[in-house]
Amino acid sequence: MTKVETLPPVGVNITTNVTKFHDDHDHNNQRDSCSGRYVYVHNLPSKFNEELLKNCNSLSDWFDFCPYLTNMGFGPRVTEKKAKRKRVLSKQGWFNTNQFSLEVIFHNKMKHYKCLTYDSSLASAIFVPFYAGLDLGRFLWDSNTAMRDSLSKSLVNWLRQRPEWENMWGRDHFFVGGRVSWDFRRQTDEKSDWGSKLMVLPESKNMTLLTIESSFSNNDVAIPYPTYFHPSKSNQVFDWQKRMRATTRPYLFSFVGAPRPNMDDSIRGEIIKQCQSSGKLCKLLSCYNKAPTSTNLCDEPLNVMKVFESSVFCLQPSGDSYTRRSTFDSILAGCIPVFFNPNSAYKQYLLHFPGNQTRYSVMIPESDVKQRRVSIAETLQRVPQSQVFAMREDVIKLIPRIIYANPKSSLERFEDAFDIAVKGVLERVEKVRKKLKEGKDSSIGLSELGS
Repeated sequence: MTKVETLPPVGVNITTNVTKFHDDHDHNNQRDSCSGRYVYVHNLPSKFNEELLKNCNSLSDWFDFCPYLTNMGFGPRVTEKKAKRKRVLSKQGWFNTNQFSLEVIFHNKMKHYKCLTYDSSLASAIFVPFYAGLDLGRFLWDSNTAMRDSLSKSLVNWLRQRPEWENMWGRDHFFVGGRVSWDFRRQTDEKSDWGSKLMVLPESKNMTLLTIESSFSNNDVAIPYPTYFHPSKSNQVFDWQKRMRATTRPYLFSFVGAPRPNMDDSIRGEIIKQCQSSGKLCKLLSCYNKAPTSTNLCDEPLNVMKVFESSVFCLQPSGDSYTRRSTFDSILAGCIPVFFNPNSAYKQYLLHFPGNQTRYSVMIPESDVKQRRVSIAETLQRVPQSQVFAMREDVIKLIPRIIYANPKSSLERFEDAFDIAVKGVLERVEKVRKKLKEGKDSSIGLSELGS
C-alpha cells in the first residue's frame, strides 16, 4: 500500500495560515480586506475526513486510491522523460490527479484561504470539511443502504448540535462533494437504488453542495473537475497559455473515451464510428483496459494531453453522467470543446464559464448524432478559421478559472477555480441572508428558497 501524506488534524494547520487577531489594530486591518469574505471552518471529528485518508486502501474496490491522495490530493507528480520531440507538458506543476479527489484538494486550499476566522460570528460562510464522496465510494456498490448513509447522518447530527447551526439553520454552510450530485440523492431505501441519502436529509437541504456535477437543485453548485495542472506561480500559467497558443494542431477533432454499449441513449458508439471514418481529420484515444497488462492509455496524463494539444476541437459527449472531467482537460490544452447536451456544461458551471457559450464551444444536438442527421467533421469544417482562432483564445483565457492551484502558493494575477467557487458561495449566502431578513419563511430549506 502506498503511504499517504497524512494531513494535520482539521483546525490545527489553520493556525499557521490565519492572521492572528491579537489586538484591535490587527483585527481591523484584517477586516478591512476581508469584510464579507470571512469563512469559518468546522473542526469536525476525524472520522469525517482524516481517518478516511488514513484508511485509503478501503476507499475503492477497483484500484488503490492511496497514491492519488498524496501531494495534498493532487496525486503523484508527472515526470516526462526527455525526448527528441517537443515536450507534452511544461516542467512544473503537473500531477496524476484523480477526478474524485476534489474534497481533499478543496480542503487543503481552504486551509490557506486568506480570510479564515476562528470567530464564527464574523463569518459570512461556514465550511464543512466532510469528504462525502470518499466516504460513499467505500459502499457505493454495497446493497446495505444503512452503511451508505451512516456517516452522512452522523455528520448532520453533529452539525445540528453546534451553535453555528442555529444562526441560519445551515443556510450559510457549504461543503464539497467530489462525486456527481446524483450519487448523494437516493430517494428510497431499496437496496437496488443508487447512492446515499446525504442530500435528501432535511439538514442537508439547507446547505450548499459544491459538486463536480449538479442535479439542478437550488442548493447544488457545479464547480470544475480537477485537472492535471496545479501551478504554484502566475508565470507558470502565463507560460502554459503562451505555449497553447503556439502549438501545432494537426487534427480537426478528437475523442478520448470509450463506448457505452449498455446505455441505449449513448451516442458514443456513433461518435467513435464518425471519428474512425474521418481519416486524418480525427484522432481517437480509446479508453480500454488492454490485455495482458490491463493498461488503460487514458489513465496516463501524457497520453490524454498529447491528443488534446494536437486537436482543434475535442468531442465531449455524455458518459455515465452528463459531465466529463475530459472537458476541463481539453480546455487546459486549448482545445475547443464540442458538446452534445446543454447539461454537459452550459447548465452546470455557471460560476466558471462565460454566459455566451458560442464564444468558447460548439454545440451539436445529441439527437442529430443519434439519428445520423449530421456529420461531425463537416460541421466543424464549416467553422470559419477566424472564428476558430477567436474561440481558441477564449478557451485559453479560461484556463486559470478551471485549475486548482497549489494551496501553498498564490496566483497573484489570477483567480483559480477555488477562488471563484468561494466567491460564488459568499455571494449566494448573502442573497439568502437578505431574503430571510425580508421575511421569507425561515422553515423553508435552501433547496426551495433558492439563491
